[in-house]
Amino acid sequence: MKEENIEIRWHGRGGQGTITAARIVAKAALRVGYTGVVMIPSFGTERRGAPVLTSLKISREKIYDLSEIEYPDIVVVLDHLLLDDINVTEGLKEGGILVINTPRSPHDYKYSGVKVATADVTAIAGEVGVTYGLVSSGIIGAFARASSLVGIHILTDVIKEELKERRPEENAQAATITYERTICSEVD
Repeated sequence: MKEENIEIRWHGRGGQGTITAARIVAKAALRVGYTGVVMIPSFGTERRGAPVLTSLKISREKIYDLSEIEYPDIVVVLDHLLLDDINVTEGLKEGGILVINTPRSPHDYKYSGVKVATADVTAIAGEVGVTYGLVSSGIIGAFARASSLVGIHILTDVIKEELKERRPEENAQAATITYERTICSEVD
């Protein structure tokens, strides 16, 4: 994906690190030359486990639109069970990317006209010793593999900086391993 303006919508649950993941990608995007970066978090009921939505807009030019994303280029889902609860793909553009934290293969998901990328981020986080349920770092690895917008090395550097008080090496390792294990389908 080499567009000048990219809109990414992140779906997760409170406590998973949805906003943290979007913030890390935003900071990494600034480092690689995107000068317009806007993050718009949206909260429902503010409690652990409740659905959380964050919009992230990345552009080569200044961004003036601060509204939530309606027609994303990329949708990132930190909990595959959300697919049963809400329509996370609503508005996803033709040829877009859907990134899912799931133990299932991308071929198990029937979304036409989009590339589906999957990885078992939850299991990988457990393997490397990240706190159970925190999948923000791992999902960044899956996002990096699926989108190629920001290199994994830049993302892991930002992860280490942002999470310097919360197991930075383990979080960077979760992103790297997830990057390596992410499976992507082709656009149908």
